[in-house]
Amino acid sequence: MNPPARLIARILARFWDTDFAYSFRRAPVAIVSFLVLVVCVGGAVFAPLLAPYNPFDLASLSLMDSFHPPAFMPDGDRTHLIGTDDQGRDMLSAIMYGTRISIFVGLLAIGFALTLGVTVGLVAGYMGGAVDAVLMRIADVQLTFPAILIALLVDGILRAALPREFHDKMEIWVLIFAIGIARWPQFARTVRGSTLVERGREYVMAAQVIGLSSRRIMISHILPNVLGPVLVIATLNLGLAILDEATLSFLGVGLAPTEPSLGTLIRIGNNFLFSGEWWITIFPGLMLAAMVLAINLLGDWLRDALNPRLR
Repeated sequence: MNPPARLIARILARFWDTDFAYSFRRAPVAIVSFLVLVVCVGGAVFAPLLAPYNPFDLASLSLMDSFHPPAFMPDGDRTHLIGTDDQGRDMLSAIMYGTRISIFVGLLAIGFALTLGVTVGLVAGYMGGAVDAVLMRIADVQLTFPAILIALLVDGILRAALPREFHDKMEIWVLIFAIGIARWPQFARTVRGSTLVERGREYVMAAQVIGLSSRRIMISHILPNVLGPVLVIATLNLGLAILDEATLSFLGVGLAPTEPSLGTLIRIGNNFLFSGEWWITIFPGLMLAAMVLAINLLGDWLRDALNPRLR
């Protein structure tokens, strides 16, 4: 075994003996959720290699192939295991690519919300006074509204402000910004509470005495000690962000029909649900439900694993 492989094996062996790994091994729900999430994410990441067809290749689509039922039905086609949609797209391929888009939007949206929320929480908790009051009142006002309404409002304002020729190019980034700006207050309030506790500790006072700047104290000393709850909130909010994308796309203000995200596929299938083509909306809905449920169950386990008092 070469030195890099030996080093990786040693790191994995050491990790396997940690309390975190032991807690995971003792949680069957977390293991099953992790496996489900691996299948969902793996199928999405490797969609170009695993998908039978490319739903973005318009040249390969034919309306003659539309509304084919799943292969297990009497009129099913074995070349399309779970049927086709109204445009002749293979549903299995569309779901794999759609999951890829939904995960991409969810991850970037939560990354943006985490960055903004942690920054605001650190500044508010450490500075205190008027800065804390103003920032937290903004967060409180936003928390009085459902996140999906905030995302709808932000999405509508940005689409109206952007020139029409940029709508197609910027729609996914507008969607990411709208979802992220709707989710930051939870991060901010959690980090602010933890920062209020940490700023009175001896190590922070010692850093102030030796003349370190407030920025360095917040980033180098306080931030590493408040990240535990943030990781749990980020995991739970990832599932909510994916649901936000699906909801916005279902309402017609998310991605375009040519971008087969899970929400777009569910919206398209909903138009044909009562005419007998149930598979167009049922299979994307099951995929969305399975993925979000797995993320939420992992988030619950992660909360307990990082806080021994909740075990």
